[in-house]
Amino acid sequence: MGVLNANKKIDVSQIDCEGTMRVTLAFSADPDISSNPTDIVLVLDRSGSMSGSPLANLKLGAKTFIDIIDEATDSSKDGNIGSGSRIGIVSFSEQATDNTQLITSVAALKAAVDGLAAGGSTNHADAFTKAIGLFDPASPNGKVIVMFTDGKTTSGPPPAPVAAAAKAAGIVIYCIGLVGTDGVDVGTLNEWATDPDASHVAVTPDAADLEDLFADLAVNISKPGATQIVIDEEVNHDFSIVSVSPPDKGSAAALDAHRIQWKIDELGVTGNEGAALEFFVRHTGSTGGTKLVNKSVVYSDAEGNVVVFPDPTVRVDCDIVYTPERCPVPVDITVGNCQDSLLVDLGDTYLESLGRIVQLDVTVKNVCPNRRVALAVILTEVDANGMEYQRGMKAITIPAHSYPTCRDILVKCVKFVLPEDLDVSGGSPRSLCGPRNLKVRLIAHNIDTDYRCCEAVVTV
Repeated sequence: MGVLNANKKIDVSQIDCEGTMRVTLAFSADPDISSNPTDIVLVLDRSGSMSGSPLANLKLGAKTFIDIIDEATDSSKDGNIGSGSRIGIVSFSEQATDNTQLITSVAALKAAVDGLAAGGSTNHADAFTKAIGLFDPASPNGKVIVMFTDGKTTSGPPPAPVAAAAKAAGIVIYCIGLVGTDGVDVGTLNEWATDPDASHVAVTPDAADLEDLFADLAVNISKPGATQIVIDEEVNHDFSIVSVSPPDKGSAAALDAHRIQWKIDELGVTGNEGAALEFFVRHTGSTGGTKLVNKSVVYSDAEGNVVVFPDPTVRVDCDIVYTPERCPVPVDITVGNCQDSLLVDLGDTYLESLGRIVQLDVTVKNVCPNRRVALAVILTEVDANGMEYQRGMKAITIPAHSYPTCRDILVKCVKFVLPEDLDVSGGSPRSLCGPRNLKVRLIAHNIDTDYRCCEAVVTV
């Protein structure tokens, strides 16, 4: 069957600016369907939420799946599932129906798919029960269930025990989820599917992707198990690899801060096998936003299986940082070869480096979007009698931000120069060793406002 499913997922949807997340690469493989006959039951959700284009796309996907298996089993798209393999159709809403038994007629299978109509609630337990009932326990054929659903269970008993019984009987379960009007609980699909769940579950929010999902699964089912597997993963350069856990198959190593290579000698050659690799990455970029985790994932094997991993994204939440005073621009100088000394005229400089420098950070709370803020920082020095002396005042305009909600804004590196000849705190004049007693006051207000005064109206 080749590589049946490939997945890449992360354990969180949002991280802080320097946050860490777990990334999982997973896929599974089975032997060649032409030499290892397999019975496949397509279990298709026809509940009310599938009305319209979702059901139309599901039908296209299911029929494409049947065509690919048809050609793969006997090297001919002749309308007949060959080499001893068979396909059955089960559909379900509040109850499940055997639309066909395990048969080989492509025309009959497609007719059953075309006859599906949407309506009713969602009973996954009955769907699994009907699918299991199609298999002959005495048959040596491999047994596969492909469960498709667009919603959560809304009727019938809990389906998890039924799915567990199927897996215990040697049935391999794949789950395809469409995020429909009822939503899809990915954790529940993982529970139903064969382990590793990351390689047996695929979810899409777009019904138009269903045909591709069914086609990819059918193409890979038709190929033999994979050998000489190499996966080269490169993460987005806003992330760095922190650690790589030993995979359950093969070996993996970080080549540098952004690249991992995973090698497996063989997978799924004699029976269904899954493989998973976990590694941890940390965000090292300076800006936030929604970001792709991986730059690329390249798969290769000796059989030429085509494997495409998803591109998960994560929301990175970085604080707004505004730096009103930048560091001084350096002057570059070079001492030439065999030159013992160098005389350089650096030009003018400013007096802010004399005495001591007080550098302050302050967070302005709850700044609403599209509002500039005026910030005043007032510094005084206190003598032994409690008298205050002005030492400086900074007036700063904080630019407006465009986040959808009010945010805290960190204002960094507000600097004041304290010449030592102004020391009134009681230390030695022009000495850096005495204490300086200071007070800081802050004033902040919005510059922009929607408020307008009412115009006076005089009536004669």
